[in-house]
Amino acid sequence: MSLRLHPLTLSVLLALPAYAFPVHAQTADNAAPQVLAPVSVSASPLAQGRDDLSTPATILEEEDLIIRRDATLGDTLDGEPGIHSSSFGRGATRPVIRGLDGARVKVVSDGSEILDASTVSPDHVITVEPALADRIEVLRGPSTLRYGGGAVGGVVNVIDRKIPTAVPERGVEGSMDIRGSTGTHETTGAFGVTAGSGNFAIRAEGVKRDANEYEVGRGWSGGKRVPGSDLNSETGTLGLSWVGDRGYLGVAFTSIRSRYGLPGHDHSGEGCVPHLGANPHFHCSSDHDHDHGSDAHDHDAEDAHAEGVPYVDLKSQRWDVRGEYRDPFAGFSLLRVRGGLTDYRHNELEDGAVSTTFRNKAYDGRVELEHLPVAGWRGLLGAQTLHRDFSTSGEEKYVDPTTTRNHGVFLLEEFRTGNFRYELGLRHEWQDIDVESSQPDRKHSGTSASAGVVWRFAPQYSLGASLSRSQRLPTAEELYANGPHLASHSYEIGNPDLKRETANNLDISLRKYAGDTTFSVGAYHNRINDFIYGRTLAVQDSLQLLQYDQRNAVLTGIEGSVRQQLTRNLGATAFGDYVRAKFENGGGNLPRIPAYRVGIRLDTTWNAWRGDAEVVWNGRQDKVADLETATAGYAVLNLGVSYQGRIGTNDYLIYLKGNNLTDKLAYNHTSFIKDAAPLAGRNITLGARLSF
Repeated sequence: MSLRLHPLTLSVLLALPAYAFPVHAQTADNAAPQVLAPVSVSASPLAQGRDDLSTPATILEEEDLIIRRDATLGDTLDGEPGIHSSSFGRGATRPVIRGLDGARVKVVSDGSEILDASTVSPDHVITVEPALADRIEVLRGPSTLRYGGGAVGGVVNVIDRKIPTAVPERGVEGSMDIRGSTGTHETTGAFGVTAGSGNFAIRAEGVKRDANEYEVGRGWSGGKRVPGSDLNSETGTLGLSWVGDRGYLGVAFTSIRSRYGLPGHDHSGEGCVPHLGANPHFHCSSDHDHDHGSDAHDHDAEDAHAEGVPYVDLKSQRWDVRGEYRDPFAGFSLLRVRGGLTDYRHNELEDGAVSTTFRNKAYDGRVELEHLPVAGWRGLLGAQTLHRDFSTSGEEKYVDPTTTRNHGVFLLEEFRTGNFRYELGLRHEWQDIDVESSQPDRKHSGTSASAGVVWRFAPQYSLGASLSRSQRLPTAEELYANGPHLASHSYEIGNPDLKRETANNLDISLRKYAGDTTFSVGAYHNRINDFIYGRTLAVQDSLQLLQYDQRNAVLTGIEGSVRQQLTRNLGATAFGDYVRAKFENGGGNLPRIPAYRVGIRLDTTWNAWRGDAEVVWNGRQDKVADLETATAGYAVLNLGVSYQGRIGTNDYLIYLKGNNLTDKLAYNHTSFIKDAAPLAGRNITLGARLSF
């Protein structure tokens, strides 16, 4: 497992499909050519097929999603080409898409804003439950303008069944899931039931998850487990819908309770006060005593909470409204509405006492209209509004209370002629942020536009290209932060003079979607003017003094996968991604950018059985930012097997999978606490689902 691959090797692997076009693939055992069923993307403006989009789309659904599900959204998506995870223990991970995360990756629930505090800090969980997801879509390019100009990295749309869109034909339908894991010491149970009669349907679903501190790979100096990496969560939803011949209207209430540890806690920065000026530095008092003793951060501690490792106690209550109405009036084929209202709060506790409280009360609404073709153009126009009241209180109150109001209008169009499909997008949004302090209130606006084309230049092949200009408006935290945030080992200072950032992105993709050889590969070049980032001014022990600043940045990358059907029952896939991210004019590298990754997977089917084996190499990341340390590369071996069966009229699925079977010690470069919380070691998961 010590093989090292250069990014050039990755580029060659992903470029191989270009040479496959004129060659007819030969397979053994007279294997039938593979024909992939068309897959529509609901997060795209007009639910286009995945192969109709000018930029790559990632879809997880059905058996693949059931087996891939993890405790968090970031870990569920991690491993897909171009997607990594910014791990913060087991409790909080976010997707990292093409090297970008935070506010640059928009996460929505069937099109509605999540309205939590996950974009504020990497130790805040995304309040979306993967165990209840029916489908997860990841979009890049022009389609993302539907959800905001700031989604420079991409949009993750988590589709669930909390609001029924149809009445079950047999009156009742649903599913039950259970799974357990060894290395993460996790057990999860989930259920979902829909019942209905006449024009009404009701939905109930829930999840309970318990996970103790997870085990890391062999050889970690900190011990066997990561202190403070335990997780307990409960989610419950009740939904009700009226369903008619031309549409539906429904409402749902969701309650989430979660309690998870914050690994990597460090008291070294407490009592430190920043001093700016020509020589920024910390002034730290030497007489503060936290009364934790020398064993406060013993990695072998059996009870992290008792030893002073902080944890988050989270409560979120959310209302959702969704509706669709076909042929609402002349010239339009569909009216779609989405709305959400969230009351979110989490306490960060240490030694049983609340140290900091985060509150977020917010609502959003969206109205969309799909119009019939006009001069051959078919499209969607819509409007969106969002109101957010955010505040922190306690020892680490680092942002004064703010109120954010954001409004946007957008238009997305497509035109088809012959073997070409064209797409256009336009969005304008306004944002007002009021702050309860002496700092000035801020108003920003931004206009984003995109254009794309897909050319089906031969049977089974398509070439896509898109050009976009997206403008992201600064967040309240980037403007007004002013205080310690020890969970991320930082003292953050906002910048009320921040301007909007503008991303100019070129994306090219090549796809083959049927036959024995299928592939999807893409390359992109993203130049972001006035890129907003936390610039490190000084370091005291492990505490960083960060001030939000702006500088032009460039991200260039390649991603994709190639699959070859070898025999009737055996296939092989090569996949990988690479992104190079740096500031212009010799300004150095962007922080926490993932290294290249490449993998090889074998998959096989036999009757109701399915199995796969893969080896994934993650390269060494030594292209680091100022005061950032390099991260060693590593390779992992993963195996999986599943069986689908039937009991009467009910389907079931049983699966067994093993991750990092060689128990490799690995560190995640995208994590703020990579050294204090390595990735999980050997982990065996056994799970089952019953559908009825």
